[in-house]
Amino acid sequence: MTAIGLQDIVVADTAISYVNGEKGQLVYRGHWAKDLAVHHTFEEVAHLIWYGSLPSPEKFVEFQAKFVKERELPDYIHSILNVLPADMTMMDVIRTVISALGTSGYEYPPTFDQAISLTAKLPTIIAYRYHRLRGREIVKPRKDLLYSENYLYMLNGECALPAQVRALDSYMVLTIEHGMNSSTFAGRVVASTHSDLVSSITAALGALKGPLHGGAPAQVTAMLEAIGTKENAEHWVRNALEQGTRLMGFGHRIYKTVDPRAVALRDIAQQLAGDDYWLDLAIHTEDVILRLLKEYKPNLKLNTNVEFYSAAVMKAVGLDGDLFTPTFAASRMVGWTAHCIEAVSSRLIYPESRYIGDMPAVE
Repeated sequence: MTAIGLQDIVVADTAISYVNGEKGQLVYRGHWAKDLAVHHTFEEVAHLIWYGSLPSPEKFVEFQAKFVKERELPDYIHSILNVLPADMTMMDVIRTVISALGTSGYEYPPTFDQAISLTAKLPTIIAYRYHRLRGREIVKPRKDLLYSENYLYMLNGECALPAQVRALDSYMVLTIEHGMNSSTFAGRVVASTHSDLVSSITAALGALKGPLHGGAPAQVTAMLEAIGTKENAEHWVRNALEQGTRLMGFGHRIYKTVDPRAVALRDIAQQLAGDDYWLDLAIHTEDVILRLLKEYKPNLKLNTNVEFYSAAVMKAVGLDGDLFTPTFAASRMVGWTAHCIEAVSSRLIYPESRYIGDMPAVE
């Protein structure tokens, strides 16, 4: 019997993360992801994903220094960014520029230093392109800021509020890794051929660009913008359900219960909601949608997924919609690279297909 789409087929052993959709569990190397999002920074969790342990204070200083050193882009990458057509999407730009980084320093086998370099450079690529398209002065990375704060600084030209940094950093931690999803699988397939890390990451980026994988938060934002106010939420949602319109940010292919990432982001949003209109609207809208889903579709288990609160968080920190998927990539780069390094010791991924075409006449 064939499992179309490889659903329920195990393609690799991994020690990086564990996803249990039935129980709503997400584990990063023996730690609950939701706890890491509350108590640890993106860099600390990146160290955990790559090296298998949270860093000591001394190790963290050393690790952070590597990140900071790798944030700057080579001059030839600036030249490429300057000539790319304006109608290329941000994801197309990222894919092209990451591919252009594939010099001899990224030869097989993949290493942690290579992973740090790609991860550190991606926010700089995004910010450079963002300002270039708008005719603004390029904002260079700072050495005294952590990953999420530096990303917001490069986009806005000024330091973000502590609440905004905390919200984005928590989002980054919760999307840093998520098992054998489509983009991770694409990267691992390439890595299993013993190709270089840049080739593997380029494949992962191509998969993430697809709207079925990385584009959902922007659709949630469009929904929240259409609702507009808390007073309009129930009317809008009822109308949408009666017309059969899909409510974005609810239901998940893997999680059959509450998405643990959504739970963690909701907790953070609730702490910050009084200071931000969009987080406040999102919390209220979620309550309305869950209540009306029970009324209109009592036989379906549709829970809030991570995309719903991801959209609210990214809207609250001031990110434009075209930055949502690239920001996702800036966090997931850690998970992708970890899987590619792990895949070095795995077998070549070589699945089979079932032929359903015509056969020639028997000779």
